[in-house]
Amino acid sequence: MGRDWPSNVTEFLLLGFSDFAFSYQVSFLAFFVLSYILSLIGNGLIILTVTLDSHLHSPMYFFLRNLSVIELCSPSVVIPKTLENFMSEKRSISFMGCILQMFIFLTLGISECVFLGVMAFDRYMAICHPLQYRSVMSPKLCYKMTVGSWMIGSLISLGQTSFIFSLPFCNSYLIPHFFCDIPPLLTLSCANTFINELSIFIACFCGATLPLLLILCSYINILRSILLIRSVEGRHKVLSTCGSHLMSVLLYYGTAMFMYLRLGSETSSNNDRMIALFYCLIIPTINPFIYSLRNKDMKKAIWRLIWKNVGVFSQSC
Repeated sequence: MGRDWPSNVTEFLLLGFSDFAFSYQVSFLAFFVLSYILSLIGNGLIILTVTLDSHLHSPMYFFLRNLSVIELCSPSVVIPKTLENFMSEKRSISFMGCILQMFIFLTLGISECVFLGVMAFDRYMAICHPLQYRSVMSPKLCYKMTVGSWMIGSLISLGQTSFIFSLPFCNSYLIPHFFCDIPPLLTLSCANTFINELSIFIACFCGATLPLLLILCSYINILRSILLIRSVEGRHKVLSTCGSHLMSVLLYYGTAMFMYLRLGSETSSNNDRMIALFYCLIIPTINPFIYSLRNKDMKKAIWRLIWKNVGVFSQSC
């Protein structure tokens, strides 16, 4: 990575929400803490349940566990530093810390897009080709798709992080955001960022649009299969297995693509922070509820896990 910034500068300053009124800052702090705790509990519970309950050892729940790992890690990359800066007057992050935060956050975000596409393909195989499902969606293929998703996320993230931190940051070192993200860092550069913006559109196409096309193709075929089911109960059962995934797709893609595909336009720093808050904290917090509350097998498994541990705890007492 090229480094065009002055040698004596070792950090960025994160604006966070310090330009808001004090009462709003306190509200944001409480919201961050509560949402982060709920995110850790919800995603951690799904990971534990799928890992420990043999009834959930299937490709669908294997991919759901990986998605929960991403959504447990994603806010953990951003929120601890944000909470630290809430308590600090300096609100700084080192250059290397900023690079690592961006790289890991982008890796997780792009990997999530690919995972959502993989999960759509899994639902397509289960609904449209049920007789071939077990042979096609073998554990070997599931592991390959998982590794492939992480590799795609890592490679695209490495490229984007390298492009961003090769820019000269000579306008300011105050990032108008609460973490190191691409859009606010682009505004700090005094160089022409056209190539960077073009590379971001290409990265969005490869890491987000292609998985979205896979999702659309999968659900078009799933819809055709649903229309061939005569019983209302059968249609409802199929729709219930896809509803949670569709909600996650709409929430994640809607906010993330709105954020990254409008680079170069006149945008409000406040709006950017609100949108980023939604996809980096709110979505990881509500997704575990979406997947658990709408899934009977998951609800039963969670209760089995809870009651099993309650029984062990009561016996030890």
